[in-house]
Amino acid sequence: MAAPTPAAGGYSMPAEWAPHERTLVVWPARRSLWGADLASARAAYAAAIRAVARFEPVTVVANVGAGPDAAATLGPTPGVEVVEEPVDDSWVRDTGPLVVTDASGRRRAVDFRFNGWGERYRPYDADAGLAARLAERLGLPRDPAPLVLEGGAITVDGAGTLVTTEQCLLNPNRNPGRSRAEVDAVLHEWLGVERVVWLAAGLVEDRDTDGHVDNVCAFVAPGVALVQGTADRHSADAPILDDARRRLERAGIAVSVVDVLPVVDVDDRAVAIPPLNFYQCNDGGVVVPVAEGDPAARDAAVGAIAALLPDRRVVGVPGTALARGGGGVHCITQQVPAGSAARPGT
Repeated sequence: MAAPTPAAGGYSMPAEWAPHERTLVVWPARRSLWGADLASARAAYAAAIRAVARFEPVTVVANVGAGPDAAATLGPTPGVEVVEEPVDDSWVRDTGPLVVTDASGRRRAVDFRFNGWGERYRPYDADAGLAARLAERLGLPRDPAPLVLEGGAITVDGAGTLVTTEQCLLNPNRNPGRSRAEVDAVLHEWLGVERVVWLAAGLVEDRDTDGHVDNVCAFVAPGVALVQGTADRHSADAPILDDARRRLERAGIAVSVVDVLPVVDVDDRAVAIPPLNFYQCNDGGVVVPVAEGDPAARDAAVGAIAALLPDRRVVGVPGTALARGGGGVHCITQQVPAGSAARPGT
């Protein structure tokens, strides 16, 4: 007989703003991705790690042998520890475990399958095993889930609603042959959600992840979401983001639009730095990626998020190098929800 799914045991995925035990970050590793920009990428990661560490502990996972480099780049940063595990890439939102909790605060690690963003980046075998190794390191029982899914493909409000995109989770390069109803069922059973709201697509500039939702939508309270917009009505993103807003509103979700969407040229290609790819930390912290080379865009991004989240402590960090690699602050972080005082899983 198959083991019961986490939802059957009363487990569900908490909202990102729920209390964290810590944040996980994987140190930049894939040299073929970063090339000559590897040092800039590591500096950007270090800035984001220091910002998150102002609010909660951070565990930095470096590839085997890269721990001393990570520690030297970070310097003495209170609340930050560096550990080593085999990794291929550095986007722990997508490769780390998704931790679910029950009403007693017991925790389990859900380990979805990972295939290198639709076989786009190889090798990925070390990353495919990372969630299991991190669950063991954290002392959490692990539940392997029967679906290819990256954490950046979903956002939850902790009250039963999950938002994702058709472009990603229904893509044949992720789960070929799976219908929307079948994917819905897995999300319900493994993350404990009551409904799934499907957006059509992510940003046009999102070439690497096939439309991850964390570039376009972020829950900030139960039933309340921020949605990425753009003041440039000629942008190819404009109709996509308008459609996302309409779908969320039709689902009864209260929506506020962030119209700031910097797009910069990096290596002769357009790269978006969406403020919505932020990370919500303990004590009301929100770490936002910004276009650091453009003071007006930087201030606009931080100001837009701060205006919509007046009770939060908003911090901007350099986002250009992260965007050049294919992500933002949310992509490089993964929360570990706080559990009960008892040993996790007991």
